[in-house]
Amino acid sequence: MSKRQIFDQVSDMETQIGELYEQLGDLKDKLSNLLEEKHRLEMENHHLRGRLEQADDDFQENEVVKESHSIPGEGYDNLARLYEEGFHICNVHFGTPRREEDCLFCLQFLNKTK
Repeated sequence: MSKRQIFDQVSDMETQIGELYEQLGDLKDKLSNLLEEKHRLEMENHHLRGRLEQADDDFQENEVVKESHSIPGEGYDNLARLYEEGFHICNVHFGTPRREEDCLFCLQFLNKTK
């Protein structure tokens, strides 16, 4: 091998090393961008999970409120049936037979639970 060939070979290796260095720099930039995006997505995910948990808690609280204000069920039907059969359902005269007239306390109780 002549000195010229060795010099050309070293020059080619230097060019290749320069290209590899540029590729390494590009990869480093891409990796940096990916890491930043990963961190941003993790933070966004954390905030969204917090908001989801808060929304879930609010939803469950609203469901409890809705259940307490929901349409009367079987107990209401039983009390209404007792009233129609002629018995008091109010706390003043509960269970005693009603005379022909309506009881304002019973009617108020029935309207309150609707």
